[in-house]
Amino acid sequence: MRKSLLSKAVTAVCATVMCLGVTACGGNSSAKSDKSNSDSSSSSEKIGMHQIAGVTAKGELGKKPTVSFKTPMTVEDNSYVVLQKGDGAQIEDGDRVCSQGIAISVKDGSELASTWEKNTPDCSTVVTSDTSQMTENYYKIFKSLKLNSTVAFGVNDSNSSGTSYLMVLTLVSKSKEKATGEKVADIPADLPKVTLAKDGKPSIDMNGYKGSDSLVSQDLIKGKGAVVKDTQSVVAHYTGWLLDGTQFDSSWDRGQSSAFSLDSVIKGWKQGLAGHTVGSQVLLVVPPSLGYGNKDQEKIPANSTLVFVVDILAAY
Repeated sequence: MRKSLLSKAVTAVCATVMCLGVTACGGNSSAKSDKSNSDSSSSSEKIGMHQIAGVTAKGELGKKPTVSFKTPMTVEDNSYVVLQKGDGAQIEDGDRVCSQGIAISVKDGSELASTWEKNTPDCSTVVTSDTSQMTENYYKIFKSLKLNSTVAFGVNDSNSSGTSYLMVLTLVSKSKEKATGEKVADIPADLPKVTLAKDGKPSIDMNGYKGSDSLVSQDLIKGKGAVVKDTQSVVAHYTGWLLDGTQFDSSWDRGQSSAFSLDSVIKGWKQGLAGHTVGSQVLLVVPPSLGYGNKDQEKIPANSTLVFVVDILAAY
């Protein structure tokens, strides 16, 4: 039980919260009667979720908080409390938010899991009014916060022998769902030409380009975020083409960016994205030796050179 909870909390802190927000997977509905919530603050009534009483947090904003409450206590699914009001940038529509998390048992106050020690924030949360991705209540909560805020959610996990805990999230960084840096002016003229739709989706003119025997990794937009390490996981929007201009894959067409470890992708991606900064848009030309080699891969013929445009949204 503890092992499964630890795994879930560490690898998908925000995904757990979004699961609760979208599907109420803990089992209790967030829609409570007005009478049962009559003593809640005006902000709780506006959001439509119960606030958790008796929980406090101390510590420097943006750092791992010390959370206190009397044990044992009970929590409702889809209940929440803002423990620390942040001093960073305001969370806005379309922001992808990275959060460090702690899962704390409400039975005895023990720490079940934490992302802080290994610095592995979860960046799966996109703040959106699209109710297929985030409920209205969770949208309102995140939109009300600034970076370095800490918020706790009540969870009753039916998949871990009835474990009840607080999922304590500290919002440590954010990015947009497309590259947000400065356009690069000195792009080599012989490379493929990329144009962007208003929403950021790329299209490409191969410009007579015949490929390269070595990896090409060219910034089109230079982001201002942290430098990506080849040991990290990356959240990205991307489109891939063959040299004849045939598109074989696109996260834009799926309507959702992708998250992946750089250890799990082709060598051209791992080598080509490492060293760039979050917020950048990168043109990758991947020769067969760093792609799929002499093997067919779904829509990709053997020995294909691959051309990608990748927006680096987050790295963790």
